[in-house]
Amino acid sequence: MINKVADSIAQALQSLTDGMTLMVGGFGTAGIPSELLDGLVDVIHERQVRGLTVVNNNAGNGDTGLAALLKTGCVRKIICSFPRQADSHVFDGLYRAGKLELELVPQGNLSERIRAAGAGIGAFFTPTGYGTELAKYPDGSPKETREIHGRMHVLEYPIHADFALIKAEKGDRWGNLTYRKSARNFGPVMAAAAKRTVASVHEVVELGALDPESIVTPGIYVSHVVQVPRQATQGAGFKKVA
Repeated sequence: MINKVADSIAQALQSLTDGMTLMVGGFGTAGIPSELLDGLVDVIHERQVRGLTVVNNNAGNGDTGLAALLKTGCVRKIICSFPRQADSHVFDGLYRAGKLELELVPQGNLSERIRAAGAGIGAFFTPTGYGTELAKYPDGSPKETREIHGRMHVLEYPIHADFALIKAEKGDRWGNLTYRKSARNFGPVMAAAAKRTVASVHEVVELGALDPESIVTPGIYVSHVVQVPRQATQGAGFKKVA
């Protein structure tokens, strides 16, 4: 019997090892798998995992979630489109100290590079970034370019991951997922691009309860489902503090 519902986050992350690449869903405060990140930090402390690469839309804020993960010192590199904001002091400190490598990727390119990995696309050309520093590799060498229909394009490669941590609304024991509005964001493409996907859900429903036409991420892309409680939020989606 297929049952992908994990008893704990630690169980879902038991195959995490040094040097892996992790994708983390979320856009702004929508769809951040906060509980999975908290559980990941506990696993990091317990196993002393190091040398991770994290793929996310941003580089964390405040001292929780992704920022707490960076603070453990386990992350070697972050690939994102929006690393700095008013309270990104954890990222700022690590980056300025030379303890964290950054690969800056335009947001559309980031999404498409992740999608391409799941779709089996070897590489693609995009006009975004042409003529800028983003058209170079980290070592300063230029990326391949080509003129297509009179416009210059840059060759970009897919981003694959060992793990994807995403947040969904409902799931069943086969791993089929639905999302809540904008909390979907990077979830579906990251699930397809990773070897293993761990999804937190607020409800685990019986097989057949999800309308097949409404399932966004089929269970074939999901390794583990972890049920987490709902928590009230205030403006901008931040958790309320009692």
